[in-house]
Amino acid sequence: MKKIESVNNQYIKDLYKLHEKKYRDISKKFLVEGEHLVIEAYKTGYLDTILISDSKYSFPGVECIYVTEEIIKKLAHTKTPQKIIGVCKYLNFKTSKTESKFLLLDDIQDPGNLGTLVRSSLGFNIDRIYLSKESVDIYNDKFLRSSGGAVFHTPIEVVDLYEKIIDLKNRGIEIFVTAVDGGVLLEDIKTNDNYAIILGNEGSGVKSELFALTTKNIYIKTNPKLESLNVAIAGSIILYYLNSKKS
Repeated sequence: MKKIESVNNQYIKDLYKLHEKKYRDISKKFLVEGEHLVIEAYKTGYLDTILISDSKYSFPGVECIYVTEEIIKKLAHTKTPQKIIGVCKYLNFKTSKTESKFLLLDDIQDPGNLGTLVRSSLGFNIDRIYLSKESVDIYNDKFLRSSGGAVFHTPIEVVDLYEKIIDLKNRGIEIFVTAVDGGVLLEDIKTNDNYAIILGNEGSGVKSELFALTTKNIYIKTNPKLESLNVAIAGSIILYYLNSKKS
């Protein structure tokens, strides 16, 4: 097994640069931290190399480098990291003609919100997530950890949402959007397996030009004392409901 013992090793320095988006985009690689994320990356074929400071880990067919705990701490984002770091290839999901349920996210900024929505999308059978170009980076460490590994199983694509909505409508996909005022109560929605849901930025919501393209506005009935739901919570409720109720 290859060993690296110095934090000043050039390979380690290059991996450390992957903390920055511009270097991730150049190398088309990113880091994941902890056993669970490494396992999910391995199961889906995205794991390229592992760095370990504990010999209990083994991933057949993947290059393994033994490193010091000092190196693990340098590459990790958490204060008390597990003894394993994975180097992964950029995600690349193939499209399928059978895809019919979509989540469109307009400028989501909080990595925790995005992680929750990706987990809910996997749990409630969304086929693909379309993310606006101004949303949080999908290789952001906080997002990766908050996704709980679902990121390796849920197709995500960064697109021009305006063009994508038009494309989906031309394919007969019904476009739902959340509305604070007016719209149809979520419980009254009837749908089939062909729909897309648009969720907007935490502060400003869905852009007006995207809102104008939608086919139906929906809202979630809540206690009137509550001003609004967090976008990840609202999105998860909608995803659950539409997945469980078909016309």
